[in-house]
Amino acid sequence: MKSTNDEQQIQSYWRWSKKDFFPEESFQSWTTYRSALSQTYPRFKNRLLTRSQDSDEINTLRKQSENDMKRCLNWWDLMWFGFGAVIGAGIFVLTGQEANENAGPAIVLSYVASGFSAMLSVFCYTEFAIEIPVAGGSFAYLRVELGDFAAFITAGNILLECILGGAAVARSWTSYFTSLINRESDSLRIHTNLAEGYNLLDPIAVVVLAIAATIAMSSTQKTSLLNWIASAINTVVIVFVIIAGFLHADSSNMKPFAPYGVEGVFRAAAIVYFAYGGFDAIATMAEETKNPSRDIPLGLLGSMSIITVIYCLMALSLTMMQKYNEIDTGAAYSVAFERVGMKWAKYLVALGALKGMTTVLLVGALGQARYITHIARAHMIPPWFALVHPKTKTPVNATLLVTISSACIAFFSSLDVLASLLSVSTLFVFMMMAVALIVRRYYAQGVTPQPNLLKLICFLAIIIASSIGTSACWGLKSGWVGYAVTVPLWFLGTLGISVVLPQQRTPKVWGVPLVPWLPSLSIATNLFLMGSLEYMAFIRFGICTVIMLIYYVLFGLHATYDMAHQQPEVIKPINVIEEGGEGEA
Repeated sequence: MKSTNDEQQIQSYWRWSKKDFFPEESFQSWTTYRSALSQTYPRFKNRLLTRSQDSDEINTLRKQSENDMKRCLNWWDLMWFGFGAVIGAGIFVLTGQEANENAGPAIVLSYVASGFSAMLSVFCYTEFAIEIPVAGGSFAYLRVELGDFAAFITAGNILLECILGGAAVARSWTSYFTSLINRESDSLRIHTNLAEGYNLLDPIAVVVLAIAATIAMSSTQKTSLLNWIASAINTVVIVFVIIAGFLHADSSNMKPFAPYGVEGVFRAAAIVYFAYGGFDAIATMAEETKNPSRDIPLGLLGSMSIITVIYCLMALSLTMMQKYNEIDTGAAYSVAFERVGMKWAKYLVALGALKGMTTVLLVGALGQARYITHIARAHMIPPWFALVHPKTKTPVNATLLVTISSACIAFFSSLDVLASLLSVSTLFVFMMMAVALIVRRYYAQGVTPQPNLLKLICFLAIIIASSIGTSACWGLKSGWVGYAVTVPLWFLGTLGISVVLPQQRTPKVWGVPLVPWLPSLSIATNLFLMGSLEYMAFIRFGICTVIMLIYYVLFGLHATYDMAHQQPEVIKPINVIEEGGEGEA
């Protein structure tokens, strides 16, 4: 046994053989691949109906990484990771953009609406993160509750969210940097003759992404310390923005309060929802948290509650300081202070915004890589990306995948193109999480009677269909008649689950209150906000979904099928390491 262990120990982390990328039987030759393709339908049926187990996600799949990540984080680290992950491009850029173009001074109501929806999602994430403390976050939770195919669709959207999120923040970083050095917002970008929205090349965004990724790959603990320092400085700037903004407030700037109507408020809410994105990164750090059942609720719920209040105050201070139609859409706060005579404050705000966006990129690099790591553990993408570096105890390969992809997109695409597509993807994932939580509470495999399962499916279908109908009524402006049908249907669907079906599972430590009402409301609000987005966002989302499905049919389906049916052989070398005493971190 010792010789086998020694052989594993000298195996390099940087290895590039076909077996490292395509170890599954289906990809060993063209013959086996053609055979796998001929079995696509039965394999799809198998993966559609197959659900993972908590123990598989927590224990078995982790062995695919060969090395464990280091448990070095507590609730204080997670709280500041929450600030670092969330407060950045959203509040500093999207606030001005949406106040100017969609909501006016009512942008504060947009933040209230999107913040309420985000908190519902935070509740769902918190319960799951305590029960299934793994790096995969929502991907792992959905594999357990909704099955392999639903998890793949979510994984595709998570990948999209990771890549586009990093690209959007990096583009914003460049805008605020130009403001700091007193240059025009696009002066440091390369102007080309490409299509509008893709014609301003941004090399600075690429460099910033590379630096953030390098820090994240070096050490989780050091990244946490750096994030704490940068977030503390950013917090001081935020307090200054709020106080100084109210000191220079002019109540006349609040009129008209909602110049674009209620529709504009909700359209802006769907976009600024991006400002709340990133909190799910905390859930992906469960494997590196010393006491997940205590630290994750404190970190997630504590940070997001404070952030929601901060966002509303910052939005209110901006619109009271400057007329909504005069707000600069690129660097709103810096320009606003300059116009009220506080030119020096422009540089302080720009510096704070840069620090905020830097921490978003830093924490994003951590969380996104851990998503990718667990997705690769399940072989939905090549398992080479699941490897954890033996020295840094971080997923270097996964970090490189996200960073290089984000850099390519950030180099070409503008923020408005990225933000709308990102919001659709984020809202979809959060909606799926709410569905998964209801399933977790009301369905236990091998315990729940078949009639109760069918009732649950019917009630969930009513909730989702009525929520889509409500969103459609809003978009089509069909009047109260449509709402008179869809809203009672949503209520009856939720009431049916609450009254007819018994709960099959009780949370061990902490659970979402008022189930199924709060998760059902989360489904409704996320779908409603999705319906408030422009149609082009859905066209882009649809194109990306089709590409994901093609990938799944050609690769992901067969890789995960082989992984599920040949699991003992796949993890055998790692078991050997553990027997030799090297498997645990």
